[in-house]
Amino acid sequence: MHTFERNERLKSRKLLSRLFQEGRAFVAYPLRVVWLPLSEAERAVMRFGGHPAQVAISVPKRRYKSAVMRNRVRRQVREAYRLSKHVLYEQLKCRSLHIALIFIFVGKEDPSFEQLAGSMRKVVQFFARQPLPLSE
Repeated sequence: MHTFERNERLKSRKLLSRLFQEGRAFVAYPLRVVWLPLSEAERAVMRFGGHPAQVAISVPKRRYKSAVMRNRVRRQVREAYRLSKHVLYEQLKCRSLHIALIFIFVGKEDPSFEQLAGSMRKVVQFFARQPLPLSE
């Protein structure tokens, strides 16, 4: 369960553009989280497998000019997500919800792993506080 499999990654260009157009957003500093609930039909088309979420991670070139630094921050965000996703999945499964989300790094300074892990806890708490059922 503590892996980040291929079908958990959000790669569909159509779904990514729809996520930015129709998605809901909140900030768990230093991350901005944009998410979109998906229907069963969309979930089948996107090949979610047994996972209730697909995730993308973005670190803007405007913040970090160096690709090495962007990749480092992206790896840290991915690891923080990987370690806390089982709790998020429990929250989503309780609500029979499937979502697409993207984590966008908005911090101005180099993040510590503890800071990113705290942001992931805020993300999980956000979905835990949502009223049942969570739909559009």
